[in-house]
Amino acid sequence: MNNQQTMNLTKIPATIVTGFLGSGKTTLLSNVIRQAKGMRIAVIVNEFGELDIDADLLRSCPLDCAENPENPPAENPPADPTPVNTVAENGIYELANGCICCTVEEEFLPVMQQLVERRMSIDHILIETSGLALPKPLVQAFNWPDIKQHCTVDSVITVVDGAAVAQGRFAHDPKQIEKLRAQDQGLNHDPSLEELLEDQLTSADLVIVSKSDLVSDHERAKIHATIAGQVNSGVKILEVSNGKIAQELIIGLAFASEDRVESVHTHHDHHHEHSEDHHHAHDDFDSVSVELADVDSDKLLDTLRCLVKENTIYRVKGFVSIAAKPMRQVIQGVGERFERYFDRKWQPGEQRKSKVVVIGKDLNLQHIRHALEATQIHT
Repeated sequence: MNNQQTMNLTKIPATIVTGFLGSGKTTLLSNVIRQAKGMRIAVIVNEFGELDIDADLLRSCPLDCAENPENPPAENPPADPTPVNTVAENGIYELANGCICCTVEEEFLPVMQQLVERRMSIDHILIETSGLALPKPLVQAFNWPDIKQHCTVDSVITVVDGAAVAQGRFAHDPKQIEKLRAQDQGLNHDPSLEELLEDQLTSADLVIVSKSDLVSDHERAKIHATIAGQVNSGVKILEVSNGKIAQELIIGLAFASEDRVESVHTHHDHHHEHSEDHHHAHDDFDSVSVELADVDSDKLLDTLRCLVKENTIYRVKGFVSIAAKPMRQVIQGVGERFERYFDRKWQPGEQRKSKVVVIGKDLNLQHIRHALEATQIHT
């Protein structure tokens, strides 16, 4: 009997990956899937608003990653997103109706029940939360009797954007927090962005600092000091570049995080206990999803950079169709940092289109939509 069969006869381990917008969660998970080596992995992707870009990136990896001979490219990958609470052949579940921490009973538990029913064909579960979700409600769900009997939380991994933390963004930056509070009085009793990151760190069994190649030795020491002040004793901090990490370092950790979850106290708990009119801080963020035809990639990039300067934009993700190019281009941005790369070929019969998602605060959605539409190439 091999190890995979042994795991299925006990409990299915689940890895919960959390972290702020643009921290590198999707890149990390894509690299883990590339190293699957025959392991049967189910992936649950939690979307924010209309953001279905992450799921598509993950879906394309097991189908098209040439680096992994165990997962050869499929001839006809699905062109449309998987419906909520159903599973595609490659094991991607999508929860597309908001933050997972708000809909645990309505959406997450039904998906877990489906996975429990298929437990003899699953070796591991990977869960990517939305950028503004809290891991604690998810971990608590693993103590629900029907789930606890068959599943366990292998670990909670918090991915931190090292370059962002080094610059004081969304961490120890009181001025930025006060600016956000001034824009919306409804945030007075909600966790600030700093507190949200601290809550994610408080729940972590392992912290991964991404984009470590973009920080100096002095900044690296500052990052470690910041994180060490928020995590529990003994929590390891690993540094990665481009999401590259050995699968063995994040899978098979066996923390059984659900056993200690009630001892984790978060800012979110405090605000919830002291507010009858409670709502989640991420409800106050804006997102706009724009579908386009073929675009001028350089013009699109210039337009996005201008929009970032004119608006409070935290995250940009998208796919781009470029005329006469056989491959789909991915564009991603965090703040003023952008990257572009071709991830796979357009499949025969697949509708070629571009899609860009922008997430930020107090956005002029109509202006952004019109600006992006102006980058299309009309034939």
